Order: sequence, then C-alpha cells, then structure tokens
Amino acid sequence: MNNNATLALVTGTTRGIGAGIAAAAASSGATVATCNRSSTNSAHELVADLSDPSSWAALGIWFDDLVGLLKPERVVFIHNAATLTPIGFVGEVDGAAYQTNVLLNSAAPQVLGEAVARTALRTSTPTVIAQLSSGAGKSAYPGWSSYCASKAAVDMWVQSVGIEQATRGDLVRALSISPGVVDTGMQQEIRSTEPSGFPNVERFRDMHADGALADPVEVGARIWTIASEETWPNGTVRDLRSAE
Repeated sequence: MNNNATLALVTGTTRGIGAGIAAAAASSGATVATCNRSSTNSAHELVADLSDPSSWAALGIWFDDLVGLLKPERVVFIHNAATLTPIGFVGEVDGAAYQTNVLLNSAAPQVLGEAVARTALRTSTPTVIAQLSSGAGKSAYPGWSSYCASKAAVDMWVQSVGIEQATRGDLVRALSISPGVVDTGMQQEIRSTEPSGFPNVERFRDMHADGALADPVEVGARIWTIASEETWPNGTVRDLRSAE
C-alpha cells in the first residue's frame, strides 16, 4: 500500500495505544489527523469530547471537509477513544458517569463509523474503519457492565457492516481489534479499584506485578500495521494476542 497517499484518522491519541497508533501511522508516511479532548498540536486535529453527542456531527463535518481538501487515495479510521469509568456494579455507581461511558464506548463508535462510511461512499474513497474492542466484549466482568456491553456492540457493528459492504464492492472495510492487556492509564485505574467494585482486580494486579502488560507503543504499531495492510476479510473481529 502507498501510505504516502493515506489519510489516517485516529481518536484518543494523547497517550497510550492511541499515541502509538498515530506515531506508527506518521512513520509509515500517512497523513495523520487526530481527535482528542485536548490539543496535541498536530497539523490536522479536532478538539472534541466524543462522549458529547453534539461532537459526533462536528467530527463528521470536519472529516468530510478534510477529505475534500486532501483528496487522499484511501482513508484508515481507527477509533481508539474509550473509557472504563465508572467501575462498579449497576445502580451503585454515578449515573452521569455511567451514561458518559455508554455514549463514548457504545454509541460514538457506531455513529462516527457511519459518518466516515458516508464520506467514503460520497467521495468513492477506499476506507478502513477499525474499531478497538476488548476481550471484555466476549466475557462478562462484574463491575464492567457498560464496558463489556459496549465492546460486544462494537464487534457486532463491525461484523454487520462487513457483511453489508461486501455486497457493495468492499469500498468500505470494517475491522475490530482487541489489543489485549496493555500498560495504559486504564490499567492503572483498574488496579486502584477496590474488590467490592471489581472482584477480578487481583488478576490485573498480578499481571502488572509479573510484567505481563504489553507496551502501548508496540501495540499501537501492530494495530496500525494490521489495519493499513488490509489482509483480512471484511467484518473481521480479531484479538491482537492471536494475530500473526
């Protein structure tokens, strides 16, 4: 693939996996556009809180204008922004924070993915939509109800869109990637949680103590490679730990 003609749009790039993805995309020669809650001073960026539904339309308009301006040969959109907050049992956590979790983790990936696909179809630009998922989308964890449900939704959205787009010539290709357990701020939040709110916490504390957490820069680079190389069937749901 000619990455010099690629526009990479990545959300949540201020740190962790998102920063690793953006760095790998830039190193490959792609033009990188970012969306974060705070500025990273990148050449093409939108500062927006994606847990706010009003930001979704703003991103769609901004992205559509950017494609019109840059006229890339292809687009790779990697939606990384997410939150685990609040950790705790349903009915025992802050209700507003729970709503924010649902909006950012479950609704935003679908709405933003649809907006990116709409631009792809309007401009006839080959486009990859890669959503970051989690093993939590396949296994229920007490204390993570909204997070688990959102990642299951992401996987099903990708599979459904993949089936749809396969009948439209694969101009838009959808991918879900679970990165595994990575040394990020989210893991720090998990380890600081009391067992009463997250009974599985000791497992994650032990993994950290054993040095079993993956490096976010390396994980970001692998995600970029998989998403940009496109050597997978449309609608693929993939766990990075089992990726070749």
